[in-house]
Amino acid sequence: MSEDQIPRLGIRLHGGLSPARCVALAGGAEAAGFDSVWFAENPFGRGVLPAAAVCAVATTRIRIGIGVFNPFNRHPTLIAMEIGALDELARGRAALGIGAGIATAVERMGLDYGRPLGAVGDAFAIVRAMLRGETVDHAGRVFSARGAALGFVPPRPEMPILMAARGDQSLRLCGRIADGLMISNMCTAGFTARARDIVAAAAEAAGRPAPGEIVQYVPCVARADRGEAIRAAKQVLGDMVTGFWSLGARFAAAREAMLLDSGLDAPELEAAVARLAAGAPAAEALDDRFVAAFAVAGTAEDCLARAAVYADAGVDELVLTFAGDRAADDIAYLGSRLAVNSP
Repeated sequence: MSEDQIPRLGIRLHGGLSPARCVALAGGAEAAGFDSVWFAENPFGRGVLPAAAVCAVATTRIRIGIGVFNPFNRHPTLIAMEIGALDELARGRAALGIGAGIATAVERMGLDYGRPLGAVGDAFAIVRAMLRGETVDHAGRVFSARGAALGFVPPRPEMPILMAARGDQSLRLCGRIADGLMISNMCTAGFTARARDIVAAAAEAAGRPAPGEIVQYVPCVARADRGEAIRAAKQVLGDMVTGFWSLGARFAAAREAMLLDSGLDAPELEAAVARLAAGAPAAEALDDRFVAAFAVAGTAEDCLARAAVYADAGVDELVLTFAGDRAADDIAYLGSRLAVNSP
């Protein structure tokens, strides 16, 4: 399979990992030829900036992505301060994604989640203007800034800003304001193709170019033993299926993203969640269709073939979560099948 048939590949790290572990995995990913490392900041886990900063220093080539910051955890003025400083440290390799965050976590902070799209729109307006060196006066629906300006000059005033989106309204907002789209775990390739079209149509209606890239998160297990990889992928998916299906009880788009072109229907997902809740091992509760729909798993060749499916759906950068204590080995194994890019 030629390199131009697959998206760029990155790895996803998160606040459940220590900074030292992040550095080790990021270094392994760079050595293996991956293009990026993205940091998912989970509510009430470790903040990802220390790990992102140390990875920026420890690497020389790969993109250092924040995916995502939300304006409830960080006021948009603080997002601008921090991403500008991180981009300095990374010598222009930082990438920023902004999203509305997780509703239940925002509410646990005592904040109102009633207008998530308004919050994201305000964040884009404030962060963009501050990175351009402007003094910002923005009276927003959720967040505002009065006479706010950075006290330093960011290296890239026009840094692209991606938006995490899943529901139709958020996808249309992405088309109107963002430079790229970020798609969560547990979204099928079929959903991604649909999302791409919604975003492009909204951008056209707004008289602007379509966002320049689509970045998608997907769990991955890459091993020479295909059966072992599939079993391990089911284990990873066990908690994710339950969590995202439960999320869909509040946000229908989360369930729609799981069902579209997945080969699974709602009763089958309900039954799988029930089996998992009753204590069934994930390898028994989930059949191979779950792996095909929601993961990249198998031999390296299997994984690259699956990555090509996401490329066909419009994904420009596929960001893989390598879970478990063999993550470094899995990264090196998959990387051994990739053409190593020159710095």
